[in-house]
Amino acid sequence: MTSTAQAPQPGAGTAHPEHLGHVIFIAAAAAMGGFLFGYDSSVINGAVEAIRDRYDVGSAGLAQVIAIALIGCAIGAATAGRIADRIGRIRCMQIAAVLFTVSAVGSALPFALWDLAFWRIIGGFAIGMASVIGPAYIAEVAPPAYRGRLGSFQQAAIVIGIAISQLVNWGLLNAAGGDQRGKLMGLEVWQVMLGVMVVPAVLYGLLSFAIPESPRFLLSVGKRERAREILAEVEGKDIDLDARVNEIEHAMKSEHKSSFKDLLGGSFFFKPIVWVGIGLSVFQQFVGINVAFYYSSTLWQSVGVDPSDSFLYSFTTSIINIVGTVIAMIFVDRIGRKPLALIGSVGMAAGLALEAWAFSYHLVDGKLPATQGWIALIAAHLFVLFFALSWGVVVWVFLGEMFPNKIRAAALGVAASAQWIANWAITASFPSLADWNLSGTYVIYAIFATLSIPFVLKFVKETKGKTLEEMG
Repeated sequence: MTSTAQAPQPGAGTAHPEHLGHVIFIAAAAAMGGFLFGYDSSVINGAVEAIRDRYDVGSAGLAQVIAIALIGCAIGAATAGRIADRIGRIRCMQIAAVLFTVSAVGSALPFALWDLAFWRIIGGFAIGMASVIGPAYIAEVAPPAYRGRLGSFQQAAIVIGIAISQLVNWGLLNAAGGDQRGKLMGLEVWQVMLGVMVVPAVLYGLLSFAIPESPRFLLSVGKRERAREILAEVEGKDIDLDARVNEIEHAMKSEHKSSFKDLLGGSFFFKPIVWVGIGLSVFQQFVGINVAFYYSSTLWQSVGVDPSDSFLYSFTTSIINIVGTVIAMIFVDRIGRKPLALIGSVGMAAGLALEAWAFSYHLVDGKLPATQGWIALIAAHLFVLFFALSWGVVVWVFLGEMFPNKIRAAALGVAASAQWIANWAITASFPSLADWNLSGTYVIYAIFATLSIPFVLKFVKETKGKTLEEMG
């Protein structure tokens, strides 16, 4: 290995591509997987009550159909990396696009409840793949000078996907006269809601044919010349391409492949830093954020809001989610990850407590009293805003930065798995908990938001301004 392979080429980190618009297009195309991630995660919100009615299923059974997609997510996320290393990032995206399309068609045309659950698992597997491949591909293709901003496309695409799915659901419901089981194009409207995902799924597949393979993967399979061409395309022709190729090859050869065994140690099975990562993941989900995206229409209808308005409120919540995410992107590098997390925890705890108070009132003629209804609505939006501007983004930033290099990949995998499991637990339990006591359910979420404050203060270290090498 030559000396140029031992150190980064001067200027490589600040190289500017000659065609920045093309690089943005590449990142945006890859981030379409994030859009589908958000869309698929949220689209079921519009179908929950119709599925309950059509199949005459109780809360526990309904929850399993809604949450079962997360089992597919966990499997897809766990296997995507190995698949991508074998057949390439682009092929992996194309497989995910096909699975998204098949899932959308199957979900729109189910003949039984178990059949719908099966297609949701398939869609979940595609979500899991997209959640891993999109960020990895963007990081490998983006010029170093733009990596952070282009990397944020994935999170932005997720929250936009959530909002668009809620808007489409609202539009379809109104087209069907406000009846979730009303007819539209020969199908019940909830079936059309699930089937519409065919459009972005096919677009994702088509876009995957318009973007180049990752130079890192091409080098791993010996396609050096093609890797040079793509590096010139995305980083500019002024850099020393031979040096960049040597640099990437050297980094790949010197990488430590972290394993599960590297995480073991300490008095509680895992090393302390791994438990902190697991704690961040669990707290992020146990505040009940996914209730706002999976069940918000059902929630509002349960306290007397008519279906059309409940779908509109779900959409406005999604817009608030986008606004909060933009705020987080602006401030995460300015005020730091830890202060942002603490601000979010306080705001979430207050919003959830207000919701719990509002839902504690008895319904009058099937509706919350006017004052409590408005407070519940405002508090729900405040909760989502504070989550989005803090834990929604900050946890992923922490997980990408907090672990020592030697264990980063394996530790991130364990923390992400804990997040999917916690997500499943909240999603599967909400309908039964709401039947038991809706106010009490929000008290539980508020307690977890409150407990996250001492957790962050005591166990979480600030990573702002530190290099990854400083983590150990």
